[in-house]
Amino acid sequence: MKIAIFHDHFSFIGGGEKLVLTMARHLGADVISTDVDRRLIELMGFGDVKVISLGRLCRTPPLRQIQSTIKFASCDFRKQYDFFIFSGNWAHHASNKHKPNLFYCHTPVRAFYDQRDTMAKSMNPVARIAFLGWTAAHSWLDRRSVRRVDRIACNSQNTAGRIKKYLSRDATVIYPPVDTSRYRYICDDGFWLSVNRLYPEKRIEVQIEAFRRMPEEKLVIIGNCGVGDHSVEYAAGLKKDLPPNVTVISDVAEEQLIDYYGRCRGLIITAADEDFGMTVIEAMAAGKPVIAVAEGGYLETIADGVTGKFIECIPEDIVRSVKDAGRGWTWSQDECKKRSEAYDTSKFICACREAINRLE
Repeated sequence: MKIAIFHDHFSFIGGGEKLVLTMARHLGADVISTDVDRRLIELMGFGDVKVISLGRLCRTPPLRQIQSTIKFASCDFRKQYDFFIFSGNWAHHASNKHKPNLFYCHTPVRAFYDQRDTMAKSMNPVARIAFLGWTAAHSWLDRRSVRRVDRIACNSQNTAGRIKKYLSRDATVIYPPVDTSRYRYICDDGFWLSVNRLYPEKRIEVQIEAFRRMPEEKLVIIGNCGVGDHSVEYAAGLKKDLPPNVTVISDVAEEQLIDYYGRCRGLIITAADEDFGMTVIEAMAAGKPVIAVAEGGYLETIADGVTGKFIECIPEDIVRSVKDAGRGWTWSQDECKKRSEAYDTSKFICACREAINRLE
């Protein structure tokens, strides 16, 4: 059986991109996408995966998102493949032609649903009116497209709840994959690590402010912003006023990222109601603890006081947790590794095959 996986784009390195490429490699599938930066695919270690481009997108939002929707809705690969998987915010618009299919939903489009009002409030009046008009129209198309999907899988119970609430569909949870055998504890080099896309919902400014108050500590942030969306201005603002003990690195190779995990003191994550959070699993696979906000998918993966510590998303809590690490709160390196193994790639692929077999 020939399988095609439709994915929004490859214009940055993220958990969704790693998931799709892992799925493609193990299922022997081809990937169909829009913007394809092959350099980033090589950096993630997936140069062997065949990726077909539907063409580049413009950079201006929301024209970029509209153009992406049109490209997926109008393409036709029915004669080349037997089964279709959709991943991302826009790829599922190909569902009108491509069946049987499975939609792996990382999250319903947050700008359309749970974060719509928050994003609108941050805009000037003219931009707000345009944004609300676009999201109202495009969210209707989004829900219509999702109704055409045969079955939905998702990355966490947290995301399954959003899908039920906003899209009125049930979803099977298939936790994202991490090749845990590649990670190992190397040492404690004295720096804290933060791995995420540079998006406002990641609330990275809270981390930076915390470390501004701790000049004796170091924070390494690894990640990049998107193209043609609200993250560009946010990322630029973050980099403008960094304290000397905070470093931002973009687009690192997978082997280098694994090395950072192995040498850091621990991971710090502050994303708002995170869908799942693959970086948690990667850190634990290296035997490192995680300081995380007590929200979203983190509640499903972290054992408080065993593999990490839950905090509120305020600088004071980060400062307190960093200073108390190993004294006020502790963790078990063995338990971190053991917990990460529940999300190993082998379990993910097995669950994907089962989902596909039920739809053949």
